[in-house]
Amino acid sequence: ILLIKNLKISLMNIKLKDLNKTIIKCKKCPRLVKFIKKVSTEKRKQNINENYWGKPVTGFGDINAKILIVGLAPAAHGGTRTGRAFTGDKSGEFLFKCLHKVKIANQPTSLNSKDGLKLNSAYITNILKCVPPGDKPLNCELINCSKYLDHEISSLKKLKAIVTLGKVAFENCLKIYKKKYDLIEKIEFKHGKFYILPDNLTLIPCYHPSPRNVNTKILSKTKMIVLFKKILQKINENNQRKI
Repeated sequence: ILLIKNLKISLMNIKLKDLNKTIIKCKKCPRLVKFIKKVSTEKRKQNINENYWGKPVTGFGDINAKILIVGLAPAAHGGTRTGRAFTGDKSGEFLFKCLHKVKIANQPTSLNSKDGLKLNSAYITNILKCVPPGDKPLNCELINCSKYLDHEISSLKKLKAIVTLGKVAFENCLKIYKKKYDLIEKIEFKHGKFYILPDNLTLIPCYHPSPRNVNTKILSKTKMIVLFKKILQKINENNQRKI
């Protein structure tokens, strides 16, 4: 049994690694390829001496993840610079402080891809793997990238919940499910609402941890910590019922 379990984990790992290699090489959206090059060449004043990642940004985390956290896209001087989602920007700073409080992250900071950050039972990714100009993706770009998220969802075999950060991430995650299933229930963006999807995963909309949402108090650390505690509690309750 242990051998079969280890083999399954190994296959999951290979599948995600192959997917991530494909994502990094992707050049399907010329506008995004051009913009990434511009951002990585011109750089930001405080990062002028750094080498930017300058490629599509893959997801990362625990391959045995029960929670998938989905954002919109890597930040121009965050993920596009560091090569890791929600790393090196204000949204990530807020997110990882909250995830550390609920023991999903082993540390409260996320500065670069080699800072020792580890996720427990969670995987983080974005709907769009490349930063769009003005943080506004085109519909064709979202469609091009949606298959990558679909593959991530199907590759994470122990997944129980998908937390979407922001309305665009929520709506585009929902589009993937609408292509596969007839969704009877009305599913709309409402922070902290739990929706059971046809494949038994739970979809949970959450406000995006952007500086604007935090500064205007739409989202607070307490609000986000409470939500993740509730998600972890639900997952534990379901596990106990199966036992």
